[in-house]
Amino acid sequence: MKKLAGVIFVILFSSISLSAQEYTTSLGVRGGWPFSGVSLKHFINRSDAVEGVAAFHYRGLMVAGMYQRHANAFDAPGLYWYYGGGGQIGFYDRRYTPWFHKNDSGSIATLGVLGVLGLEYKIEEIPVTVGVDLIPVLSIFGHTGFWMNTGISLRYTF
Repeated sequence: MKKLAGVIFVILFSSISLSAQEYTTSLGVRGGWPFSGVSLKHFINRSDAVEGVAAFHYRGLMVAGMYQRHANAFDAPGLYWYYGGGGQIGFYDRRYTPWFHKNDSGSIATLGVLGVLGLEYKIEEIPVTVGVDLIPVLSIFGHTGFWMNTGISLRYTF
């Protein structure tokens, strides 16, 4: 029974690895709420990737880094779901953030941890991916609080 379980595990693991993403690196834009910006994703192996996002909002800059694990979604060719986590740092003008009064002045720096859950489709005919994601963020420095980010990405693959 243990040998059978081991064989099944190896077969399942092999099929997941073989169905991983079909590109190495992608670069593009991410439109979302509350932030939009530039996205760069790079696969470090067939199922794991790192993604960096530089986003502009609240008259400031937010930079996020994420580690993601990918797997085929719904047995559909080119469609993958992913999940993971990471961190973010931001620099903002207090007057334009929703956390402070409009008469507050000066800059603020924030630091937080985040998770990510998304779905991505690699278009077979052209080197482009389209993705949607949900990123919950817990800010732990500068402004303490929990907030959600949703977004759509369009990236060129190479």
